[in-house]
Amino acid sequence: MTNNYNKIIPIIGAWPTVLLLGAIGLLLGVLLSFLRPLEYSSTVRILITQELGTVDAYTASLSVERIADDLTDIVYTTSFFDKVMVTDYDIDQSYFPNDETKRRNKWERVITTSVSRNSGLLTVKAYHTDVLQAENIALAVAHVLITEGWTYTSGSNITVQLVDESLNSNWPVRPNILVNAFSGLILGFLAGIGYVLIQIERLKRRHQLIHED
Repeated sequence: MTNNYNKIIPIIGAWPTVLLLGAIGLLLGVLLSFLRPLEYSSTVRILITQELGTVDAYTASLSVERIADDLTDIVYTTSFFDKVMVTDYDIDQSYFPNDETKRRNKWERVITTSVSRNSGLLTVKAYHTDVLQAENIALAVAHVLITEGWTYTSGSNITVQLVDESLNSNWPVRPNILVNAFSGLILGFLAGIGYVLIQIERLKRRHQLIHED
């Protein structure tokens, strides 16, 4: 009984250490979030439809999904980027580096796309430190997809239309401070628990050596 009691006491006494490391992890998670500029988002949704005559609904759905997937890849190309930049949406082109490789990498971070299966809905989300610029980029991407998207696909009789106007975030969404803070807290707790277990193991070995002597 005394043995078990002696094991429990160090664990209980170690909780302040665990909590301290958890708090440090939380703080680091928040601080690291501010190493990158805070970015707002703007989201638009586009519907892709295709007239295939007497083809069954399942085949038609697969065809539309394939076209939507193709367009999500096309959005990241230099050709598409250039077309977005010359639209009338007043995009600040100085936001993108002159170097081709850096510009591509920047564009891939600014834009994300996703396809809703079985619906033909393509979601475009743009990120920027200025929410109005994020909105302009999202709308410009949608404009190019609507007016010229068909030129990038092998499908025929395609209709691309905007079904959801731009929805802007009211506060920065990237980096996600709450997620980073929570991740830091969990990692801090794990580090604290690991540290405590190591210290307990050391005490146990020292105790055993003393009794052996």
